[in-house]
Amino acid sequence: MQGKVFEILREAADSLGVEAYVIGGYVRDIFLRRESKDIDVVCTGSGIALAEAVRKALGRNAKLSVFKNFGTAHIDCRDLEIEFVGARKESYSRNSRNPIVEDGTLEDDLCRRDFTINTLAVRLNSDGFGSLTDRFGALDDLQTLTIRTPLDPDITFCDDPLRMFRAIRFASQLGFFIESGTFEAIERNVARAGIVSMERITEELNKIVTSPRPSVGFELLEQTGLLDVVLPELTALKGVENREGIGHKDNFSHSLKVLDNLALVSNDLRLRWAALLHDVGKPGSKRFDPKFGWTFHSHEYIGMKMLRGIFTRLKLPLGDNLKYTEMLIGLHMRPISLSDEGVTDSAVRRLLFEAGDGIDDLMLLCEADITSKNSEKVKRFLHNFGVVRTKLKEIEEKDRLRNFRPPVDGLEIMEMFSLPPGRIVGELKTAVKDAVLDGLIPNEYEAARGFLIKLAEEKGLTKTKNS
Repeated sequence: MQGKVFEILREAADSLGVEAYVIGGYVRDIFLRRESKDIDVVCTGSGIALAEAVRKALGRNAKLSVFKNFGTAHIDCRDLEIEFVGARKESYSRNSRNPIVEDGTLEDDLCRRDFTINTLAVRLNSDGFGSLTDRFGALDDLQTLTIRTPLDPDITFCDDPLRMFRAIRFASQLGFFIESGTFEAIERNVARAGIVSMERITEELNKIVTSPRPSVGFELLEQTGLLDVVLPELTALKGVENREGIGHKDNFSHSLKVLDNLALVSNDLRLRWAALLHDVGKPGSKRFDPKFGWTFHSHEYIGMKMLRGIFTRLKLPLGDNLKYTEMLIGLHMRPISLSDEGVTDSAVRRLLFEAGDGIDDLMLLCEADITSKNSEKVKRFLHNFGVVRTKLKEIEEKDRLRNFRPPVDGLEIMEMFSLPPGRIVGELKTAVKDAVLDGLIPNEYEAARGFLIKLAEEKGLTKTKNS
């Protein structure tokens, strides 16, 4: 399909008499041997006119979207997305990252790109089809794994501060290094991040979180000062305090290690955010006990309560995604206690009930949380979690408690005893749930109904005749 698309692009550019180039990430990824399905096309003329000609040639499977205010167009065709824009030059005002745009040459367009590795251009016209333009030494930078700006980095980042986050995101995604002058310019321009919408910043943060080794990105964010702007809760974890010769681990480094561990086994964005933020409650719970040393009691619950504020500020989803991440953080200390041989089936049932379908992700988070350099300690913890997994599986198979709901619901309780909605109905429903979780009755309708009738009689409630 891609070969056909490039032939169509060549023919359309020739017929319109415009110079056209594939530019940016698609060309970069060819040299990095990375798969890419997003093609950016620049032409010295109307990008919209070129897009319309290409869509016509592609046929009914191609969907065209035109953005006249920006002079751009987008084609979605099966598994490919193609962006079209006319070559342009840009200038910026001090208080906005939205550029003032003018028509320009290919040279102008290359100069406005964020990093040299994104300035490679491949000609599409028959005259010179496939020839490469490398104006800023991008091939050398790809060879040396270097991220730098094509022009003065201070101007680049001052004009569009989002590029600071993009530099760090590329370093994290690709395993590249930020050139020293470019890095120092980020440090100098941190204050400019304030003009960038949080939605755009979080889009970059999500790409860092889901990169192969996300700790690289967060370490760079911390080193440049950007992390304190967007996630001060993480920078608060940094550092080790010693008292009476007793110190605690650096919880910032630990959190990044947990995230890296998790990244090896899961691509789930919610789970990765949970790994990154699982200990954010520690600064607020840290206490020194002369007998036991440093403690962080209830940090999981404090962290869970902090999460809504963090998600709101970062414009992350506040619905089920937030609830799921809250659950993971709130429960991440529970499984380790279940490895004790004396633990009751009731405790295992309650964890299954509270975690629901998230129990497997919770166990992955707990296992990723093992970051000790002591191999024997790691081996012991992993063995303990293996014990927990076995217990969870046995209880799940026996009692079917994942996403458990009481066999008798509140509506049936009201009908059985002619009760209005209120406290008594809630108490009866909770009693049935607890009886199942505590193993007093099986997770079955008739057993739950019989238990409920007996309990109601003890409370002086009368069952209706038809119930």
